[in-house]
Amino acid sequence: MPAFDEMYRTVPYAQAAVRPHYAAYEEWLQQQTPQALQHLREEAELIFRRVGITFAVYGDKDEDGSGNERLIPFDLLPRVIPVAEWDRLQAGLAQRVTALNRFLHDIYHDQAILKAGIIPSEQVLGNVQYRKQMIGVTVPNGVYSHISGIDVVRATHGEEEGQYFVLEDNLRVPSGVSYMLENRKMMMRLCPELFQSHKVAPVAHYADLLLETLRDSAPAAVSDPVVVVLTPGMYNSAYFEHAFLAQQMGVELVEGQDLFVRDGFCYMRTTEGPQRVDVIYRRIDDDFLDPRVFRKDSTLGCAGLMDVYRAGHVAICNAIGTGIADDKSIYPYVPQMIEFYLGEKPLLANVPTWLCRKQDDLRYVLDHLDELVVKEVHGAGGYGMLIGPTASKAEIEEFRAVLQQHPDRYIAQPTLSLSTCPTFVDSGVAPRHIDLRPFVLCGKEVQMVAGGLTRVALKEGSLVVNSSQGGGTKDTWVL
Repeated sequence: MPAFDEMYRTVPYAQAAVRPHYAAYEEWLQQQTPQALQHLREEAELIFRRVGITFAVYGDKDEDGSGNERLIPFDLLPRVIPVAEWDRLQAGLAQRVTALNRFLHDIYHDQAILKAGIIPSEQVLGNVQYRKQMIGVTVPNGVYSHISGIDVVRATHGEEEGQYFVLEDNLRVPSGVSYMLENRKMMMRLCPELFQSHKVAPVAHYADLLLETLRDSAPAAVSDPVVVVLTPGMYNSAYFEHAFLAQQMGVELVEGQDLFVRDGFCYMRTTEGPQRVDVIYRRIDDDFLDPRVFRKDSTLGCAGLMDVYRAGHVAICNAIGTGIADDKSIYPYVPQMIEFYLGEKPLLANVPTWLCRKQDDLRYVLDHLDELVVKEVHGAGGYGMLIGPTASKAEIEEFRAVLQQHPDRYIAQPTLSLSTCPTFVDSGVAPRHIDLRPFVLCGKEVQMVAGGLTRVALKEGSLVVNSSQGGGTKDTWVL
C-alpha cells in the first residue's frame, strides 16, 4: 500500500489532487522554478552556516582528526497541518504526558501500577534507568518531565488511512526545538509572501513558555527563581541549542565547573560573587550530574547536587530518573498507564510492539525479521536498529544472533510506511518520509506551541529521519 502523502492524494505528483489545506501553498509552488528553489536553498544554507546552526556527529572525524560539524539540511517545503487535526493531536499529547508524569511519581512512591500487575515490577525496578536515589523524593507540582519531545508518525495501518501513532517518548533531555524555531525564522525571511497568504500559528513564543514552565518548577519558598541552563560544553552535539535557548530565555548558560554546593544550596560562580541557583534546566544525562552519587569520573556535573535536590532546595528539569519512562521496553504499557491513572481511553495510538524479552514475542520476531523494525530499548539517534525490509540477509542473520543472545535489550515493531511530504531534492520536488516531534511543556499546566520539529528522510525510500543518519528538517505549519 502506498504511503499517505501530506499534500497530494496520489503519488507520483503529476496532476495529483492537492489536499485542501495545501491549496494556497500549491499555487505558490507551481510558480517556482527549480532554479528559484535552488537559490532559496543555497541562501538558507549560507545563513544557517553564518549563524552557526550545526551539530557534531560523534565518531565522525574530518581528515585532520577533528570532530565534524555539520548543518542539518533544511527543506523549503513545509509540512502543513490543519487546525482541527492539530487540536486532536494536542489533546492526545497532553493526555500522554500527564499519564507519564503520574507514572513517574507512582514508581518512585507508592508503586500502585506495579502492585496492580499492569507492568512487571522487574521491568521497572531492575531497569538501568530506574534511579533508586529518587524513591520518596517530592518534586514541585508532581512533574518529572517538564520538557517532553514526543515522536509522532502518520501511517496507513489496517483500514484507516493516515492515522497518527506515537513512535517514541523522549523525556530525558529531548533536543531539536532550536531547529523548529530557526526553521520558522528562515521561512519567514525567505518567503514572507507565504505568511501573508496563510494564517500560520506562531512558534516564536516557545522560549517564553519554556521559561514560565521552568520558573513554575522552582522550590515553593522561592518567589523570584534564578534559572540556568546546564550544558556539557561546546563539544556536545547539541551545544548550539543549549546556548540558543539560554540566550532566548535571558538566563545563564553554565557548565558543571560553574556550579558548587554550600550549606545545602546550589550556587553559580559569577564576577560579582556566588549567586544561588533555584532551577537547573539540565542538558546532561543523569549519570553525569553528581560524581558523588552517579559516575565518579564525571567532570560535567556538580558534586553534592543530589543532596540539594533531595532537600528540595533546587529543581532539576527534567527530573532525575525520568529515563525509565522513555525506555522502549516501557513504551508498550503507556496506553495502560493512561487508563490506570486517568481513567480515559488513549487519544493517540501506540505502534504495535513486540517485547523480545517475552518468549512468544521473541519467537515471532525471529520468524519475521525481514518484515520488522528491531530497536535497542536504550537506543537513540537511529543507531543499533534493524530495518528488516531493507536489510541484507547477512545483516539479518547477524542481528538474529545478537537477539538470541540478548533478547531483553530489544523490541520490534511493524515497518510502518511513514507518511511522505513533498521535498526539494536534487531531482526536483519528490516525496520523502517524515515524522514529527512536538514539544510538550509541563509546569503548573500543560502547554505547547502549535507545531513541532518535522524531520525528513532525504534518501529516497529511507524511513530513518534522524539527523545523525543524514535526515533533514522542515518548518511545520499549523493553519
